[in-house]
Amino acid sequence: MFHVVFYEPRIPPNTGNAIRMVAATGAHLHLIRPLGFDLDDAKLRRAGLDYHDLANVTVHDDLAAAWAALRPDRVFAFATSGTTRHSDIAYRPGDVLLFGPEPTGLPPSVLADPLVTDRVRIPMLAGRRSLNLSNSAAVAVYEAWRQHDYRGV
Repeated sequence: MFHVVFYEPRIPPNTGNAIRMVAATGAHLHLIRPLGFDLDDAKLRRAGLDYHDLANVTVHDDLAAAWAALRPDRVFAFATSGTTRHSDIAYRPGDVLLFGPEPTGLPPSVLADPLVTDRVRIPMLAGRRSLNLSNSAAVAVYEAWRQHDYRGV
């Protein structure tokens, strides 16, 4: 399936929502430290409801540790500066969908990482800053999964 990477997430309910999303889709959520919350945070637990045991979630000490564990062939960095629309990619199982922290997004050093295949954007009306982190991840994962005919359903 697909790997969703949250680089240094800060808002517990967004990560909780992502936990529910990966449980529902079969994707794997990877969290890169430092986290802006404790994994036992009540807001994270509440947002994830009872899906925590159904979700694949891995916490990595840093991005290098995540890359060592994942050994990705393709990494799509989601950013408002992206030039490729998320729906114009032919996703493959094992692809990494990389998202930055709220409210700053991915830092330039991560966007310049040699493993990043492409910078990707989710279309929005002009004048809008960005989507919520968990919403962005859901839009991306569901597009990738749709392209594979919702394998596993």
